[in-house]
Amino acid sequence: MTTATPPTSNAAKRFARAIEDAENLLKHFDTLNARPPKPDVEVLKRAGLIMAMTAWETYVEDRVQEAAETRIDAVPDATIQAFVHARLTEDINRLHNPTAEKTRQLFKDYAGVDLGASWSWNHYDKERVTKDLNGYLKLRGTIAHRARVIEPGPTRAQPVKKQDLQTAIRFLKDLVAATEKALAPNAP
Repeated sequence: MTTATPPTSNAAKRFARAIEDAENLLKHFDTLNARPPKPDVEVLKRAGLIMAMTAWETYVEDRVQEAAETRIDAVPDATIQAFVHARLTEDINRLHNPTAEKTRQLFKDYAGVDLGASWSWNHYDKERVTKDLNGYLKLRGTIAHRARVIEPGPTRAQPVKKQDLQTAIRFLKDLVAATEKALAPNAP
């Protein structure tokens, strides 16, 4: 007996395509990074993390919009619909950095779902998901908003290690799957 897979949202489908950019940058890093390591290919790992976190941000924006549309359209008063649509658009435009707290609040407000309880899988619980997601977003901010400066002296450790990027990609895929499960019709 096979279990039917729940329908995947359009946001999840777009996320799957977008996260491939980060995966491809990691593959290019592996291809170009010979022994001894080449410092000029380190940019691919940094770019990969930025692309992975951008895929998450886009997913959150698109998914909350999808989830809210159904609820908003069910409201019989067109004036209230217009007000909530405008407010949702404002909230999404101000999001910029979808931390765990902001994401959970956005989905609670517009989808009526508390994601916190659903954000657990394997060795992850809500607290670890929150810590890791916020950590990846902070690292993205650091590498996206501060140019890499080469200074004389000993070489500094790279801000994004290969393992970090691999783990971030896997984490985000699992987080999207957990979010999709929580938002599925008849979710517990």
